[in-house]
Amino acid sequence: MDHKVILILVDGMRPDALTLCGSKAVKKILKESTADLKAATVMPSVTLPCHMSLFFSVPPTRHGILTNLYVPQVRPIEGLCDVLSARGKKCAFFYDWGQLRDLCKPSSLHHSHFTKGDDYYDSCNINTARLIDYVKSDSPDFVFFYIGLTDAVGHASGWMTKDYLCAVNFAWNNIERVLEELPEDYTVVITSDHGGHDRTHGYDVPEDMEIPVIFRGPVFAAGREIGGVSILDIAPTVAKLLGVEADTDWEGRPLL
Repeated sequence: MDHKVILILVDGMRPDALTLCGSKAVKKILKESTADLKAATVMPSVTLPCHMSLFFSVPPTRHGILTNLYVPQVRPIEGLCDVLSARGKKCAFFYDWGQLRDLCKPSSLHHSHFTKGDDYYDSCNINTARLIDYVKSDSPDFVFFYIGLTDAVGHASGWMTKDYLCAVNFAWNNIERVLEELPEDYTVVITSDHGGHDRTHGYDVPEDMEIPVIFRGPVFAAGREIGGVSILDIAPTVAKLLGVEADTDWEGRPLL
């Protein structure tokens, strides 16, 4: 198995927002995909710890990141991009929250584009356009596309408010733009790091802990619902799609 993969993460996107945000793209993509709309993230359900668990496939008790402040791992584990790069895979990042720079060694990235998220609507549009251009010109094996808008609006206005749902809709409009331009040999994974409630997150409650995980590609059945998915399963699944063995320290399982 040797596919190309784009992983799109919409920060703070609750699964129940998908049906309420008014995006026609959501319904279309779910019909084409295998999905778990009640997948589990990790505690603390905070952005950097959740991303570390996604890329390193271990819980925060192992990688040691418990807040949005990065600290070096006491017992280092190889992350997704480090493993892929070691096998000659071309990896790229497009993101608008600076703390994500520590998700992999700089040497493991063929390309990295950071747009400072002072206006997350603008940075989302910019990164979408840059990503599309890069994929067309360089055909990378793995691309990570992070959208910080929804989390920012959730903290400012509240999760599931009108402003928040508009932000989710905007994110999906950009996801649709990317999918329309992707070559057919790309499998797409769409997910989130955590949910949220009121104007916060980080608690062990369903509103914060449940995330959507959506797989669209030739090896995934269209319109299929699955269960029991963990954020730890994403890195092993991406690695297997790319024909690369998971790191022996990873705790997640490949979902194919």
